[in-house]
This record gives sequence, C-alpha cells and structure tokens, in this order.
Amino acid sequence: MKNLKNLTVALFALLFATTANSETIKVATVNNGDMIRMQGLTNDFTSKTGINVEWVTLEENVLRQKVTTDITTKGGQFDVLTIGTYEVPIWGGKNWLNELKFSAAYDVDDLLPAIRSGLSVDGKLYAAPFYGESSMIMYRKDLVAKAGMTMPQQPTWGEVYDIAKAITEGNDGVYGACLRGKPGWGEGGAFITTVANAFGGRWFDENWQPQMNSPEWNAAVSFYVDLLQNYGPPGASSNGFNENLALFNEGKCGMWIDATVAASFVTNPKQSKVHDKVDFAQAPCAVTCKGSNWLWAWSLAIPGGSKKVDAATKFIDWATSKEYLELVASKEGWANVPPGTRTSLYKNQTYLNEAPFAAMTLNAINTADPSFNGTLKKKPYMGVQFAAIPEFQGIATSVSQQVSSALAGKISVEKALNNAQKIAEKEMKKAGYIK
Repeated sequence: MKNLKNLTVALFALLFATTANSETIKVATVNNGDMIRMQGLTNDFTSKTGINVEWVTLEENVLRQKVTTDITTKGGQFDVLTIGTYEVPIWGGKNWLNELKFSAAYDVDDLLPAIRSGLSVDGKLYAAPFYGESSMIMYRKDLVAKAGMTMPQQPTWGEVYDIAKAITEGNDGVYGACLRGKPGWGEGGAFITTVANAFGGRWFDENWQPQMNSPEWNAAVSFYVDLLQNYGPPGASSNGFNENLALFNEGKCGMWIDATVAASFVTNPKQSKVHDKVDFAQAPCAVTCKGSNWLWAWSLAIPGGSKKVDAATKFIDWATSKEYLELVASKEGWANVPPGTRTSLYKNQTYLNEAPFAAMTLNAINTADPSFNGTLKKKPYMGVQFAAIPEFQGIATSVSQQVSSALAGKISVEKALNNAQKIAEKEMKKAGYIK
C-alpha cells in the first residue's frame, strides 16, 4: 500500500511538473470554417510539441479591430495573429512583425508565388498563408437551368442580373443573388470594391484624389443596390461571408459571389443541402475584367510584442505545412483542405479529382492583379479589393458604412457616395496625400 501511495505521489508530481513546464501560446483568429476546423485539430500540434494553444476566435470585423489595436500599441496580448494580405506588407515594413524562418522541410518555395509575394517585404516572409483565395461565382445549376438560362464561364454583371431576376421570379423563397452588404472594409467594403473595379472605378486617382463620387463608382453602387434590393435576401445590408454561406447552404440563394474558399463548404454534404447542385464561374466583369476578382490570404504572423517567438513559429509551421493538409485530408477528405497556398496541392491528382472547384480557384488567384495596372485606369496603390496604405482601413470602413446605408434604403446612392467622398478627402488631407 505504501509503494502504491508513493507511486501515486510520484505520478501527480510528474503531471504537475509537465503542466508547469508546458508552454501556452495565445492565437487570435477569425470565425471562418477552416479556422474552426484547425482548432479541432490542435491536439495533434500539442501532442507533437508539448505546446498548448489558447484560442481567441472572433468575428471578422472584431478580429481586425483587436489585432490592429494590439499591434499598434505593442500590447503583446497575442503570440499569433490571423491577418491578411493588406496588413502584412504594412506591418512587416514597420518591423511590427517577426520575420518567419522555417526549416528546409517547410518548403517555402512551394508557396504559390502570388500569395507569397503579398506576405513578404524585401524578400522576407512575415506571415505564412493558412489559406489563399480570390473571388468567384457559386451558383445553383439546377435553378439556372430551370429558369432557361445559361451561366457563362466569364459572365458580365448584366448577365448575372438577368439570371438573378429569373431565379427569384421562378422560385418562392429563393433569392437570385446573395452578396455581402455588412459594413467593414474587409466585408462589404471588399466586395463593393471589386464591383467598382469592374465598372472602371478605383479608390484613388494617380494624384491620390478619392474617387467615391466618380461616375464609375456611382454606376457600380447603383447597380449593386438595385440588384440586391430586388433580387437579394431581406436584410442584405447586415450580411457578410458567414451569413451568406448559411443562406446558400440552406438552399436560399440562386448564386453567391464571394471567396473561392467557400467552395469546399457549399459542396460538402455535411454542411450544404444543395451540395450536389453547385457549379462555379469566374467573378463578373462589366466594362472591364480588371480588378473584378480579389486576392487575399488569411495568414498567421507573430507580433513583435510576443515573448514566445519559438513556440509561435512552431505553431505556424504546423498549421501551414504540407503535413497539415494531409492531416485535414485524413479527417475530412482532400476536398476540405485549406486551399490556395501551395503549388504542390494543385499538382495532387487526388485533390484535383475530389475538388471540382480546384482549377477555378487556382485560375482566379493567378489572374487577380494587385499591381498599379490592376484597374482600368492606373492607380497609385497596390491591392485589388483594398489600397495598401495605412489610412485605407479607416477610410474604407466609413465608406462601406455609407454604401450599406444606401443598400438598406436609408439614404440615396448619390448621398452615400458624396458622404464617402468627403470622408475620404478629409482623411487623405489629414495624412498629407492631398492638399
């Protein structure tokens, strides 16, 4: 009995020592499906490294606010941040992020060039992509056929409008088009920017003058408001990525134009009631195709304020590795692995066979052009659905609030864009871009 007691004491002591010595990192992430799945697989990381993970999972707009505040105040609240292609070049350039250095086994050269470039500064990688995306059309092929319509592989917004109208009028309780309307520079703001781009618009001219009250923006926002008010779901001004995903998977949307990453969810039998009725097309053009589909990567980075850089690096290595893709595939099937990050994934025949959206996703990513020539008229900033300047986040959030108000019918499109123009001009003067 004494030996048993001594053994029990020893075991408790060992357990206490292990717990006391184990390291815990704090990870801030967005409440998107792929990140939720990653959290469910955290035990794999902890069992391999002994490092525990504390998750802070937030809605997209809240996440951006929290991590921006933490990084600018050097608060040190998080060890790993989930940030995007907008933040990384700006924050990396200010030395607010730790450069990521992986072993050769990680194979940095396998990262898709377009994605890797957007996460690097002067050739140094400051974030690793968890998934990469562009935008495209996800649509109900059964409803398009029922309406006697055909979805082109590269439709115009006019063709999208006609199809949305036909679907809405021919199916009770189904809305022709589900599109983002929620305020936020990365929510409705990102989407309306691609519409404006397609109509020939841009955020700023070559002298940094805001273009919110231009004919191009007026045409784009007027079209968008008309389409959603007539053939979109009620309350569209409150809908973002997750809300529209839920509507689509319930069979309430004839088409949804949004991030390519959603393709694995809308075709997943466990999540979508219409999984076997979905097809895909490229994002719509209007007067141009330039800037009509965005480029983004939700990525993992280490803030300069973290005191646990080694542990955080190990976590990012795990979460963005080839081995992680294989782990997800073993649990959920290859069609559900995080897309858009690695060249090798798009050479994996099993993935190509199981993911009917793979080729469309890769083409959308490769054709997105964030350069100065990425819109019909040349622009002075990098980025497709954003302008890569620090002031953009605040400006675009305010502009998106005006557009959302117009969508909700609270103000006219003209009033919304005039308000947006004044907001943008004030901030650009304050920042010294214009006089």
